[in-house]
Amino acid sequence: MRILILACVLFVIPVAAQESRPAAPVGPVPSQQDVDAAILKGASILVGLQESYGDEGNPARAGQYPRLKTDDARLAHDEKVRGWLRSKQTAQSAEWPYEGVYREKGVIPPGYRVGGTSIACLALLAAPEFASDKVRRASFDKGLEFVLKELEKNPDLFAGFNATYDVRGWAHAYGLELCLTALDMKVLKPEVATRAERMAKTLVRVLEETEIKKTGGWNYARRGGYEKPTPASPFMTAPTLMFLFHAKARGLSVDASVVDRALKSIEDARLDNDAFQYSTNPSRKSATGGDDVPGACARMAAAELVLHLAGRGGVDRIRRAVDAFFTHWGELEVRRRQSGTHIPPYMVAPYYFHFGHRYAALAIEQLPENERPALRDRLRATYWKTRESNGAWNDREFVRSESFGTAMAMLGLATPNAPAPAVWKP
Repeated sequence: MRILILACVLFVIPVAAQESRPAAPVGPVPSQQDVDAAILKGASILVGLQESYGDEGNPARAGQYPRLKTDDARLAHDEKVRGWLRSKQTAQSAEWPYEGVYREKGVIPPGYRVGGTSIACLALLAAPEFASDKVRRASFDKGLEFVLKELEKNPDLFAGFNATYDVRGWAHAYGLELCLTALDMKVLKPEVATRAERMAKTLVRVLEETEIKKTGGWNYARRGGYEKPTPASPFMTAPTLMFLFHAKARGLSVDASVVDRALKSIEDARLDNDAFQYSTNPSRKSATGGDDVPGACARMAAAELVLHLAGRGGVDRIRRAVDAFFTHWGELEVRRRQSGTHIPPYMVAPYYFHFGHRYAALAIEQLPENERPALRDRLRATYWKTRESNGAWNDREFVRSESFGTAMAMLGLATPNAPAPAVWKP
């Protein structure tokens, strides 16, 4: 499976054009009260999904997740997995491991465990009334402790890269954003705040050290290995840069040359039709397959957003990226909750789904104020279209990924009332 994933990352498969999918739905728009209630419900779901990860006996173990043909069969199997997770939950349960098809030695890698937990903790912070919710606060505290301890002591999360595929960068990026956000909100005890400040500085250094050599940016798939130049991933580089901008805004030292190289890797990935390549290849500017707009619509907003925050983009480009997200949303929806990863013709993987919504939400807030309400409403309606019957969101076939989907949806829905992302000021 690892070879299959890497092959899909590195090669674009030419295919014939297919019929266009429906654009994002325009329907009943939930009220702000509905949104707040949904975010709080999501927080409750996250608390209930917090676990002590262990793979032995897990009915969703890699290679054993069944191919279910009916919704009833899927729901029954999902409930079986939830029951297993609940049976493993104790007072010490502290994490929300992101589950995908990728494993290391048969288990979910630490990069996914820490990255997924960081995103869930960010969502708990974003929900209303955090300070007064003792249950949510206790859940957050355990999650943050897990993140800090793993980043401090797990050698598999130190600066470095394993062979040609390594997901530890997601832990570095989202762990950094978690530390910075928690410090911004002043919700940490003094001794924990000291650790978070120290870890934020460490993670900035780690991200600087793990940039792609010479060409810049970041990618979890590096066909040349760690020490050689390899194409950057705009999908990974854009949010990583946003978190480095946040670090700089908080007064941390950030190497401007690392940022400049990463920004250039994103600019070099922009094609003539405004799409962004999956992997940066500046020698090619025409779009085919997965690099065409339908395949790129979940990463265009993130890419244009970070370029704009660095003074290298513009509102018109952000507007076109948001429009592309809504116009080609159907190409994301058709892959939601499906098996596999990069599937022709546009090489869309299910894990782009909530990532795309999250960064579309952030991009909307960079548009002129008079344009935002209608786009916010459309995004809300789109979120409601894919909400699960239990109040959660999930873009994968795995129950564990429900925590990631729910957390990303909570963050997207909370965006209009959240602090604006930091602007890059070298």
